[in-house]
Amino acid sequence: MPSKRPLIAIVDDDESMREAIKGLMRSMGFDAETFSSADDFLRFPHIRRTACLVTDVNMPGMSGLDLHRRLVALGKSIPTVLITAFPEKNVRASALGPDIVGCLTKPFGQQILLDCIRSALALNSEGESGS
Repeated sequence: MPSKRPLIAIVDDDESMREAIKGLMRSMGFDAETFSSADDFLRFPHIRRTACLVTDVNMPGMSGLDLHRRLVALGKSIPTVLITAFPEKNVRASALGPDIVGCLTKPFGQQILLDCIRSALALNSEGESGS
C-alpha cells in the first residue's frame, strides 16, 4: 500500500464548490487541498506532489486556463480537470493538451468528476518510471 495518498488540489473562487469537492475527494481516500485563487496555488510548497488539479476556468485574477499554462511553462504539468459555469468554453479547453483530462460544466455529478480524477491518476502513474 503506498504511503502517500494522491493529493488533489482544488482551485476555485467559490468556497462552497471548493469545500464540496474537498469533501468528496477525502471520502474517496484522497488527500485534498483547496485554494481560492491560482496565485495561492502557485505559492503551495507541495505543487510537485499534486496528482491532479481541479480548477475553475473563470476566476478573478488568473483564470484556470492561465494557471494551467503557467504550470506547463514552469515544467510542472499536472493532469487537470477544468470546471466552468460557461459551457461554451469547453470546446477550446478540451483542445488545450493531453494533460487536460476533462472540462465539466457546473453543476456536474460526482461520478463524472471521479472518472476525470481517475483518468488524471492513470496519467500520473504512466508518467512515473518503474513503480
